[in-house]
Amino acid sequence: MMHKLFTPRVALLGLLAMAPVAVQAAPAAAVVEDVVQRFAAAQVSFDTATLEALSAENYIEISPLGEVDPRAKMLSFYVKKDDKPRPVMTLDELTTRVLGDTAVTIGRVSYAMNVGGQSRTFALRSTFVAQQQGGAWKLVSAQHTPIRPAAAPAPAPK
Repeated sequence: MMHKLFTPRVALLGLLAMAPVAVQAAPAAAVVEDVVQRFAAAQVSFDTATLEALSAENYIEISPLGEVDPRAKMLSFYVKKDDKPRPVMTLDELTTRVLGDTAVTIGRVSYAMNVGGQSRTFALRSTFVAQQQGGAWKLVSAQHTPIRPAAAPAPAPK
């Protein structure tokens, strides 16, 4: 004979209450890629507050020209000095490897802009290194390498 308080519904609720609750946090790679995307967008919009918030105090960047820029120099570059139009930027082809509290993201950054009335496009292969600091992912390094444009086809022999 079943006790009045014990019904199949109560038994099911009891089993569910004892089951471990799995709270799914976003995978670390997705979180890091979001930080990288926001960082790149802040560069294009000259948003130094966001750049500062997403970069660690010890951030170092290697520019496309091979210059080593500490965080202060990088931030000073993104102080908007004029009203020139900003380039259009896309960041894609992201690949992220999470190695404990450090992550490496590689992607392609493409720019389109007008220079002297002419449309110009170029792309960089960029590597971003992030580290968890104080419970948040912060960028500690970036390196940008220009991607050579595809060579024009050779003229056909005559």
